Amino acid sequence: MHKIKITVVKKTLHLDLKNKYENDILHTCDLNEGDAFISEEAKMPKGFCTEAWKSVSEFVFRLANGEVNLFDGWMKNPKSALISCNDGIRPVSFLLEVID
Repeated sequence: MHKIKITVVKKTLHLDLKNKYENDILHTCDLNEGDAFISEEAKMPKGFCTEAWKSVSEFVFRLANGEVNLFDGWMKNPKSALISCNDGIRPVSFLLEVID
């Protein structure tokens, strides 16, 4: 089983959606662009966001088990995937890469 590096590559805030739909909240996402985590045995890395894990875990599992060219080869690196968390107001994009 391969190790998977998970890197935060982009954090976005849709301010228009936040202002229209969200109540004021004090704490949101703890992840920052450039943060990196290593998944071993397709398990959630320590310190990773549990909600984001729900979005990326299937792809981590597939890559860790040797699947490549996800979605008919849409990534330049066939041993990678770019997946975003399911937060519609402040999505975070993650680059998943097989490392050996």
